[in-house]
Amino acid sequence: MDAETLSRRTLRFVNVAHALDHFVLLIYPTAVLAIAAQTGLSYGELIALATGAFVAFGLCALPMGWLADRFGRRNLLAVFFFGYGLSCLGVASAASPTAFALWLCVLGLASAIYHPVGSTMLVSHSRRLGRDLGVNGVWGNVGAATASGVTALLATGFGWQAAFLVPGLVCLACGTAFLAMVPGDGEGAQGKDRGKAVLAVSRPIPLLVVFACAIVAGGMTFNITTIALPKVVDERVGDGLPLALIGSVATLVFMVGALTQLVMGRLIDRYSLPALFLSLSVLQPLGLGIAALSTGLPLLAGLVLAMAALYGQVVINDAMVARYVPPLYRARAYSVRYFLGFTVSGFAVPLIALLHERGGFGLVLGIAAACGGVIVASAVGFFGLTGNDRSRPLAPAE
Repeated sequence: MDAETLSRRTLRFVNVAHALDHFVLLIYPTAVLAIAAQTGLSYGELIALATGAFVAFGLCALPMGWLADRFGRRNLLAVFFFGYGLSCLGVASAASPTAFALWLCVLGLASAIYHPVGSTMLVSHSRRLGRDLGVNGVWGNVGAATASGVTALLATGFGWQAAFLVPGLVCLACGTAFLAMVPGDGEGAQGKDRGKAVLAVSRPIPLLVVFACAIVAGGMTFNITTIALPKVVDERVGDGLPLALIGSVATLVFMVGALTQLVMGRLIDRYSLPALFLSLSVLQPLGLGIAALSTGLPLLAGLVLAMAALYGQVVINDAMVARYVPPLYRARAYSVRYFLGFTVSGFAVPLIALLHERGGFGLVLGIAAACGGVIVASAVGFFGLTGNDRSRPLAPAE
């Protein structure tokens, strides 16, 4: 198989895997409503069983880059497809709280594979880095956005088990097709970005510290905003609106974020990453500050602005790893990047509850805006640290 065909096929499966990664992880939070009605267990008891899945999603991302380097990225992505499929079938067969907790933990472990491995594969086979990162981000957002609706439809029509069985079979089918159509990691197509994938860095340690601060603060801001969004709309925009309309407004805000990823992907192919990072970072505290101090349409405008910046930063962060980390260490770098973002953001839920109780969503959004200020400071530092490096020649990617 020629490199061009291999890269094209690989990118398609990486995009599908991104959609499945977010879709499957969000099945249980919706299916749990039907499970509670059938088993007699309370919502609180059942939702707590998913703790292991979300903890594994963050913690287990750390070793995945090393495993990919040792056993091959293609092989590990195949484990993702089959692991997801089998864990879905396992959850569907669960008949006790212990079984639910066990299979959900396996599901979380499988979900941790995608981002470090899939991101590395995307960068290796990309012809236009920014464009491909943007498209990949939209696939992930579509998976997350459709999870609740599809799960509710399957659970209502065929029982909660079907909500896991159908996606599980889809994952197994995708894994089988992936092994048949993608024979190995390959070298990747020699696209436009191949000669400029790695930028020389004169001060790597300070740059790494600044980037880590941006990842941690960005993970916290992203999760505070996205988790709280429906309730924020309900309390400070909806004012008696029906639940369906509140959900539609929240979905619209999320869609703006998804479209921003496409736009940012195009800009990455044309402009310098430090300048884009700095420009976009300012929008986060600005949008969240407006939302914290207002209600109604001004609040909604602030949320749209903040969400666009948050989703755009995800694409920029992935592009930074691709541009500044040599290919030999890229899989491990993505592991650390997602470990920091996913693990630290796990504190978002208890933080929202605590802040909301003490000061409502004005305080919640104010703290999120403060985290956005940390991102701005990190972007300023990143821009300053790479000032001399931007005039340097580009190192070859491979």
